Amino acid sequence: MKRRTETVAKIKGFWRILGPGLITGAADDDPSGIATYSQTGAQFGYGQLWTALYMLPLMTAVQEACARIGLVTGKGITTIVKERYGRGVLYSVVTLVVIANVINIGADLGAMASAAQLLIPVPFVVLTLIFTTIILMLEVFTNYKVYSKILKWLAITLLAYPITLFIVHQPWGTILKASVVPHFEFSFAFFFIITGVLGTTISPYMLFWEASQEVEEDNKKHLLNGSKPNVSMISIHRMRLDNTFGMIFSEFATWSIIVVGATVLHNSGVHDVKTAADAARAIEPLVHSFPHAGFLSKLIFSIGIIGLGMLAIPVLSGSAAYSVAEAFNWHASLNLKFNKAKGFYIIIIAATVVGLILNFIGIDPVKALVYAAVLNGVAAVPLLFLVIKISGNEKIMGEFKSGWLSKTILWITFGAMGAAAVTMFYTILG
Repeated sequence: MKRRTETVAKIKGFWRILGPGLITGAADDDPSGIATYSQTGAQFGYGQLWTALYMLPLMTAVQEACARIGLVTGKGITTIVKERYGRGVLYSVVTLVVIANVINIGADLGAMASAAQLLIPVPFVVLTLIFTTIILMLEVFTNYKVYSKILKWLAITLLAYPITLFIVHQPWGTILKASVVPHFEFSFAFFFIITGVLGTTISPYMLFWEASQEVEEDNKKHLLNGSKPNVSMISIHRMRLDNTFGMIFSEFATWSIIVVGATVLHNSGVHDVKTAADAARAIEPLVHSFPHAGFLSKLIFSIGIIGLGMLAIPVLSGSAAYSVAEAFNWHASLNLKFNKAKGFYIIIIAATVVGLILNFIGIDPVKALVYAAVLNGVAAVPLLFLVIKISGNEKIMGEFKSGWLSKTILWITFGAMGAAAVTMFYTILG
């Protein structure tokens, strides 16, 4: 009994440590991520499965650097850019983040509505309005302590794909080889999707969100002493534990989605995910022995898309709002009431509403998800450069500046994402 009590206490203690890292990792597998990973599985089979393994250290290093920046300085990335790099760089950064995030918000809202339509015969417009209203009510009128708990529990909706993975009969030898040995095809389609895979994994909004959330954690834990946080190695260790767990959780879900897409869709002749119903078919083996298996697969898929959309859209609008608010010296915190941070919350509302409007200009919701991921892949490249410079600057980070291992992995990430984007554009021109 004593051992059981100790085990439960350890699990609860570990769960309390989890926060920005877990939320950021789960938000990474948003509807845009699910659509992109499902598309690569359907289109190329196991051909891009290796990206999940090789992206894990890159993604972990990038998000650790961003979290460390926020935790150590008590400032968001935009604030540091403003202080160190001038207005031209500042406005370029904020513009990139806002544009990429708004497009991603629109794509995610459309995906949520399309997924819900698999279950209920309600017009697309009505569903997007309902989801937009619910998300804004939660984000604007719920305090950070309550809201962060909601976001943590929504992360569980990612488990549908790993469960499906182990139910379906898999060619494990082929899968393990494809997971380790890189495969390339020199074509626009291949590099378009691989840029999307990189972009939906290492996205601009993730960089800014996790840094800002570590600042929120500093405030919540009363670590701020004046303007500089009182950070210990224990705080750094806990941040790294949270971040590493969140990224492993995220990339395992990514790997699972690609495998399921390849096994269920590609191997059965579905090479293009055109609708939400196509994507939902990937989960059908999970319930194939149950009555109404088609409906149940759509139900599980819809719950996952809606749950992860509820998680990701506030992260997207929130990171855009942090960037703009920091650029103009506005109060910016999810712990503040609306009347104490009006500009911050107005940006959240505006970004979400503009994203909503994008759904009414004739763009296919499923294709929009993949295009949003590719845009993120291109936009992340210059932002990564800034993260590398800031996290390695001793004047900014002090004793917590990036070490040689962190710098090496960050530069590899920058090079890989830059090369993917350049090659994609080269294949268009070629």
